[in-house]
Amino acid sequence: MVWFVLALLSALCLGFYDVLRKYSLKSNAVLPVLCVSTLTSSLILLPLCLASYGGAISPDSWAYIPTISLHDHLLLVAKAAIVLGSWVFVYYAMKNLPLSIVAPIRATAPVWTLIGALLIFSERPNGVQWAGLSVAFLFFFLFSMAGRREGISFKANKWVWCVVIGTLIGSCSALFDKHIISGAHINRMAVLFYYSVYQFLMTIPLLLIIWWPKRRQEPFKWMWTIPAIGIIIIVADFFYYGALNSPDSMISLISPIRRSNSIVSFTLAALIFHEKNMLRKGLCLMGILAGIAIIIYGSMD
Repeated sequence: MVWFVLALLSALCLGFYDVLRKYSLKSNAVLPVLCVSTLTSSLILLPLCLASYGGAISPDSWAYIPTISLHDHLLLVAKAAIVLGSWVFVYYAMKNLPLSIVAPIRATAPVWTLIGALLIFSERPNGVQWAGLSVAFLFFFLFSMAGRREGISFKANKWVWCVVIGTLIGSCSALFDKHIISGAHINRMAVLFYYSVYQFLMTIPLLLIIWWPKRRQEPFKWMWTIPAIGIIIIVADFFYYGALNSPDSMISLISPIRRSNSIVSFTLAALIFHEKNMLRKGLCLMGILAGIAIIIYGSMD
């Protein structure tokens, strides 16, 4: 059950992560925010990497970052590209949509992750877990439909489609994570560090090609919440990879538990951003909580 606790801690961090992103992107340029946050993640882990190479951190320590093979580096380059693609779409959507709309649409990711897990890893949730997944997915769907009452057409709004595309790409990343941690057995600290570095490097050409020529129309302003984005995502991923590393963990269950971060996002969206139709969305959120509770109950031995 340790992996459940780690997945829940990751979800809590992701809830605050969403709020930091929404706050930082309000009236701000998207790509510079993404670039600074990924740079922050890399810089936080750089001292651990240098200390590991210099022998100051023991290989037995949780903070140790080992050297990895060229094949492993290529896997992490691919992961960085997948995650960055997802983030670009989601960041643009988050800038232009209410957080209480983005979060539940993002929460549909477990549906696609479950399908992929069944096809690729041959995972088989038990009957109670299936019931929990069904309840959670139903209320995820109802939650996303609440946006129609705010005048947001899910068929015509390009930002909604950005969330959908980013979510689908993110589901591919979740399945790839399972392979990286449990299949290729790459050290989780190595994954965190190298993938953060590669992701930052990939943002630079996007910044120069897409944002820099029109920087006057899309000005960037510094906010303390921007580097905080990079810090909290590292913490969230640390817990997440710890959950994936457990031999009895199932990605089809970890994914919906992580997506319960919409609970935190929803609550803070109401308190900080004063978004609309929160009662209706809150009732749907209770359904999501019920689904997650059923999943957890079904996973107990």
